Amino acid sequence: MLKLSSPLSLYSIPVVWFLAFYPAEWRALLIDGTIGYDNERPRGNLSIAKANKLSPGLVDKLERLDGAHLNGNEAFPLWAAAIITANLVGVDNRTLNIASLSYVGLRLLYNTIYINYNSALKGWLRTAVFFTGLPIPLWLLVKSANKHA
Repeated sequence: MLKLSSPLSLYSIPVVWFLAFYPAEWRALLIDGTIGYDNERPRGNLSIAKANKLSPGLVDKLERLDGAHLNGNEAFPLWAAAIITANLVGVDNRTLNIASLSYVGLRLLYNTIYINYNSALKGWLRTAVFFTGLPIPLWLLVKSANKHA
């Protein structure tokens, strides 16, 4: 039976990576289903989609998927470093699991808001969710440094 005291936090690393990856795959599938995906120039597909006069709603969705993907890629290294470091110095599993569940939940909420909602208010909500999650890996790194010192 899994408990908060079980060593589970390392599993959050592939989960957080997946949360960064799936928006890019979703974007690629949408592009492939409309104008066709150019696998020779995969980084140019979004520009090609914009140039092909797709509906503004679809272009907005593609841009939001791209933004969620890029933000996830930017956030991932800090998370992986924090979890690996905290595990190496022996931060207790309960703390790591609560931090991991919180961070994964906030990243999922962040992506959901980013991808599905397009308004100034929702943009501010997305930003608030981002800055709520950002301190978690920083806190783990400080906690790790204090434990190691």
